[in-house]
Amino acid sequence: MAPVTKPLHGGNVYDAARELGCDLGEIVDFSASINPLGPSPHVWRAIASSKHLLGHYPDPDCWDLRRALATFWQIDPDQIIVGNGSTELIDILPRALGIQRLLIVQPTFSEYAAAMDRAGGCTTALYAERINHYAVPVDRLCRVMEMGRNEGRPFDGVVLCNPNSPTGEACSVEDLIRLARAAHKRGLWLIVDESFADYCSDRSILRRARLWPRVVVLRSMTKFYALPGLRVGYAVSAQTTVKRLLRQLPPWSVSVMGQVAAVAALKDDLHARKSLTFMAQERERFQTKLAALPGCTTIPSHANYCLVELPRGLHARDVAKQLRTRSFLIRDCSSVPGMNSRSIRLAVRTVHDNDRLIRELSRLLHDRGSR
Repeated sequence: MAPVTKPLHGGNVYDAARELGCDLGEIVDFSASINPLGPSPHVWRAIASSKHLLGHYPDPDCWDLRRALATFWQIDPDQIIVGNGSTELIDILPRALGIQRLLIVQPTFSEYAAAMDRAGGCTTALYAERINHYAVPVDRLCRVMEMGRNEGRPFDGVVLCNPNSPTGEACSVEDLIRLARAAHKRGLWLIVDESFADYCSDRSILRRARLWPRVVVLRSMTKFYALPGLRVGYAVSAQTTVKRLLRQLPPWSVSVMGQVAAVAALKDDLHARKSLTFMAQERERFQTKLAALPGCTTIPSHANYCLVELPRGLHARDVAKQLRTRSFLIRDCSSVPGMNSRSIRLAVRTVHDNDRLIRELSRLLHDRGSR
């Protein structure tokens, strides 16, 4: 078996600051897609008023947070498991559910394949096509899933990211229900990663469909609620499935402040509405400006980031390196299976930051054209 390689993620501002010899605050991070409005004001107040809890271990049951999430989704708290970010839950899924062969819809988040590698399993890929804006090929996926267990199907679980990272493409709820039914019928596990679905709640399977026993929905408090440093994620599934997942989690997985902050964030409806309004407006403006850059192409997105294809003749790796020297971090997607060498992912940040990046990209493209 090939050695496991560590997946590359965005958000490593620490490494960039060390390399550039600058202060952390000078780095403009477009590589991690975090709510540009930041955490809810309720979060800061909750943390300040909970300092006394630092003298205690965290609640291993995450009871207050699970109860808040259950109220939010109108489900039973026993259908929810909380982890140290959704990545921890992705890591335990293969072992907890006994998944040995996972079908991954590519291009997508690298941690699904990495988790299977760590668990000693293997992966098979079904590729979305660029000509269709990388939309999940639902019809094709359903046909593959509906093959009988003894008819040569080379997998026992399916994972898809909705909306997908790095493309921003999202399936409809109706399509997700089709996939859930196919999984239920054939005894497959269906894992739907909804880490970015707060930005398109009308495409979330949690809002409009009952959960089948073999469906697991992943959620994150990192992106929309802007809590990446506190590492809080959760999964929703049938109670029997949640019990299996719980057996794989280490004790005290989620910090005291992570639990406190997540509860406070969930209760701030005003901040959530402001965040959605801002993102809908600024994403459209940002994408329009990116598409106006000579030779650049943007892919429609339902999330808080944009997939951009650079002009022919440019490599995403080189552009990322050049922008890094100017303290801008972006996601080089050239190594993502199913993407081309010109693909980059850009978070939607504040208006000021977005305009700064547009100017830097414009200069870079102009300098290239002047050679």
